[in-house]
Formats: sequence, C-alpha cells, structure tokens
Amino acid sequence: MILQGLDIAIVLLYIGLTVFIGFWISRRASKDMDSYFLGGNTISWPLLGLSNASGMFDISGTMWMVYLLFVYGLKSVWVPWLWPVFNQIFMMVFLSVWLRRSGVMTGAEWITFRFGKTPGSNLSHIIVVIFAIMNVIGFLAYGFIGIGKFTASFLPWQLSPDPVWNANLYGLIVTAITTLYVVKGGMFSVVFTEVLQFIIMTIACLAVGIIAMMEVSPEMLKAAVPEGWSNLFFQWKLEVDWSNLMPAAQAKIEKDGWTIFGAFWMMMLFKGWLQSMAGPAPNYDMQRVLSAKTPIEAAKMSGFVNVVLLIPRYMLITGLGVLALVFFSKDLNAMGDKVDFELILPFAMKNFIPQGVLGLLIAGLLAAFMSTYAATVNAAPAYLVNDIYKRYIRPDAPDKVYVRMSYLASVLVVIVGTAFGFVTDSLNDVVQWIVAALYGGYTASNMLKWYWWRFNSYGYFWGMLTGIVSAIILSILLPEGTPELYTFPLILVISLLGCVIATLLTPPDDDAVLMEFYRRVRPWGFWKPVHDKLLLQYPDLQANRDFGRDMVNVVVGMIWQTALTAAGIYLVIKDFQALAICAAVIAGTTLILKFNWYDKLKDAPVGGGF
Repeated sequence: MILQGLDIAIVLLYIGLTVFIGFWISRRASKDMDSYFLGGNTISWPLLGLSNASGMFDISGTMWMVYLLFVYGLKSVWVPWLWPVFNQIFMMVFLSVWLRRSGVMTGAEWITFRFGKTPGSNLSHIIVVIFAIMNVIGFLAYGFIGIGKFTASFLPWQLSPDPVWNANLYGLIVTAITTLYVVKGGMFSVVFTEVLQFIIMTIACLAVGIIAMMEVSPEMLKAAVPEGWSNLFFQWKLEVDWSNLMPAAQAKIEKDGWTIFGAFWMMMLFKGWLQSMAGPAPNYDMQRVLSAKTPIEAAKMSGFVNVVLLIPRYMLITGLGVLALVFFSKDLNAMGDKVDFELILPFAMKNFIPQGVLGLLIAGLLAAFMSTYAATVNAAPAYLVNDIYKRYIRPDAPDKVYVRMSYLASVLVVIVGTAFGFVTDSLNDVVQWIVAALYGGYTASNMLKWYWWRFNSYGYFWGMLTGIVSAIILSILLPEGTPELYTFPLILVISLLGCVIATLLTPPDDDAVLMEFYRRVRPWGFWKPVHDKLLLQYPDLQANRDFGRDMVNVVVGMIWQTALTAAGIYLVIKDFQALAICAAVIAGTTLILKFNWYDKLKDAPVGGGF
C-alpha cells in the first residue's frame, strides 16, 4: 500500500514540528546539567505525567500488545505484569515521594546519597552505571526493531531487497531523526515534544477504537475467536485453544510457554511485587520523578500516568486487534507457520484505516516510538557524563562542556543500541531478556537498599554483580523455548546470597550517611537503630508507620489499574455489562485512593529538622 498525499503531509508536518520544538527550546536546556537532565525542576507534574505516559506508549510495546490481545484475548491484560506495569502503583503510593526527597540527579548519584563515599560505594556506583547503560541499550534495540518493522510496512521505497535489512534501514533513518532533537534539547525537549506526541496519539487511539466499534459487531468477533478469548479470568490452564481456527496462533502460545497460565500469573505477581518494591530502574521513569518540583508532585505524576494512558492505549490495541481478527484471519492463516504476529498492527492499519486517519495514526505511532526512544536516550548521558566523566575524569569542567559531552554520549548509546537491534529479530526475545533476565539481577540489591539499615555498599555491589552475571549465564544456558521468567527465582536467590553474605562480612556504612539518608527520605522498614541514634539530635523525629496503609493502597491501586486497562478493551468490543462493572470498580477504588492516599501525601517527613 502506498500512502496518499494527505497522509504523507500529516506525517511530514508532525516530524518537522517535533524537530523544530527540540531546537527551539535547546537554548534553555543547555544552560547547565540540571536544566539539561531535569528541566531545572520547573516542569509541572501534569506535563511530566503526560510526558511519562507518552514515553511508556512505545510502538514496539504496542505492536507486542496487539499480538498479545489477538492471541490471548482478554487474558492479555495480565501479561504486561512481566514489566511489571503495576510498578507505577508502588511509585504512586510511596516510592516517588521517597525518591524525590533525595534531591539527586540520577540513580547512580542516589547510591552516593544512600551509601556515602567509600570504596564500596564507588563499586556500587559503577555497577549501577553499567546496569543503567545495559538497560538503555536493551530498550533502544527493542525500539529499533519495532520502528523498523513498522515503517517498512508503509513507506513505498525499497531500501534493500532483503526484508529484514529493509526494515533495519528504515529504523536507522527514524532513530537518526529522533536522536537529533533529543540530543539538542535535553529534558525540556523530551517533555514538551512528548506532550505534543501524546495529544496526537490519543486522538489516533480514539479514532481507531471508534472505527473498530462501527465495523465489528460482538457476533462477528465471537465467530472469529476461540472459546474463552473474551474471558478476563482464568484457571490453572490458559483455556484459549486456537487449534481449529488458527494453528499458528496455538503454536505461538506453546512457544511462549504460557499455557499453564496460573503458574505464569503467580510468577509474574511474585516477581513483579519484589521488583516494584525495589523501585524504578535507572531509566526515563526515574528521571521524570527526579525532575518533579516536589515529592508530592512526583507522586501525583506517577498516578496521573495511569489515568491518561491506559484507556486510550487499549482502545488502539483492541481496535487494531479485533479488526485483524475479523477481517484478516484468513490472510494470516494463509501464511501458515511463517506468520509474524508482531506485524498484525501495521497489517490492520494498511488494510482498514481510511485516508487522513491513517496519516494521523502513523504520526501517532511514530510519536509513540520517538517519545520512548527520546526518553531512553535522555537517561543515558546522565549516567555517562554526570556519573563517570564528571565524577572521575573532569570534576571541575564548565557546564557547557558537560552538555557537549552529553551530546556525544547520546549519540554513542544510540549507535550501540541500534547495532544490537540489527542482530535481533524478535521483539518478544528482547522483552523476555529485559524483564526476566536483566531485571532479575536488579531486584534483590535495590529492594534491600530501601528497607534494611545494615545493608551496605559492598552488599549492593556483590548482589548486583552476582544477579546480572547469573542472569546472563542462565539466559545463554536455557534450553530453547524455555521462558526466561522461570529463571527469576534462581537469579533472585543467587543475588540475595551475594547481598547478605557481602553485607555481613563487611562493616556497616558510616552512621552519618545512614542517619542523613533516613532523616530526609524516612522509609519504613528495618531502620530502628538509625532512628534511635537520630532521636538524640531530633527528639521530635517520627518514624514512618504507613506500611499497612501503603500496602492497602497498593492492592487497591492494582485493582484500579487493571480495571482501567480492561475498560478500554470492553468499550471497543462493546461488552457494556463488563464495562459497567469496570466503571463501578474504577469509581470505588478511586474514592478509596482519594481518602487513603491522595489526601495523606506529604512533601517532607515529620520531625528531624523539617
């Protein structure tokens, strides 16, 4: 399919406007490091929330979730717990407040705040930077694969006779344009272009959802899917059997390894809860929290992401998914075992979205890619420049030198991430490696750092190192077809042993560092010895006794988030009874969160000189 003039004009207008904004505000962004990486802590929480939502609305993830909805039906609501998506609830309820109280610029700088300046802290600092860069490169490769497949499906020029190379070359062009405005404008550029991108994406999402509602009746959808497809809940087994309707889809389910869905769900919940307790990985999500004006605004921003993101995004996912199910199942069946389910999204768009709306949707999905890619790229130089170059090479350089080095660092990580994208074919492979293997090594150290006073910098370093190394080794040794999610418990145990053994074999961190961390952040957990020492200086200091309330709010928030997700799907497939139940759940949980979370937010902890 060749794009019509109107569609091409919309796409070119969007790209030109995005690049213009990046350059227009670059003067403000390049004043100093704080302006470049955090926007000078002057950006309001609604704008940061829209920016963060836009950064999470990536094209690769959307392609992946359209495939999930197509194959797994309503049960696909649960699969993004792999990330885990409900980490935003933990952030909203308490972790964004704790993190923003630190007042640092990056996750690696936070390590110094938590552990002080010691040899062990230096090792921890370095391992966080390594993890952050690995994380960024993984996400850049993931985004590159998705945008290459997407653009090659629409643009008429064949850059290479080989389909894979053709997609890769298109991906290269789009990533180059995105890198241009991000490198120049820093956090200001990222946030303000992402707000524009989010508006475009939301309009496109609503348009696609409405088209699907007009074209697909519940009866048509029921005839195209197997029994159990429209059921959100599950028993021990998946109970969605495509064997008769589309054997390739059934083979895909078996390859994914998720047929025993009850075990898969429990593992996602177990892994997701621990990883969410560990706080955000050092990526764009953390940068948004650190960029907020105040701790309360950081929490509001994390909650706002769920409100503005989930229903529109799932209207798009469901709209494209059901259009493909009803109108293109025969074409997909004709491909046999050669079908690429990750191409369902562009397949449905090319064949069913009308002129004008198609251009808007392509612009919206380009916006989704560019926003996520931009946010990821912006996070990387904060670590390379602020935590390596500034700390170890040129600590007294002028701010303009650091900003120029940030340009260079951004370009370098894009090159490396793109190179990895060239040699990886499947989005699902990258997703599995990031969320199961790499994050498995991150969990133990980053959970203990918040909740246990005795946990020290050597424990952090050895926990991270053993976790990451074991995750990489296990991902290599796994028999083909084994879901990497199931390696998480072993990686967690190995990493936890590294944490505890190294901590107990080395002395505690300096009292002054621990006391200052606890005084400013005031986490709940096992901090009584530190609290008692601080009472000698600050008799009015109060411990954080909100653990029970926070956990209740987390559970309520997870139900709220799941209902928001399901509501977008039920709306498009016109299951109005289920939609009404979702609306009631959303209203009830919102009311609980208003009184039990929102009204009780505090910028500073009680006592201790605040």
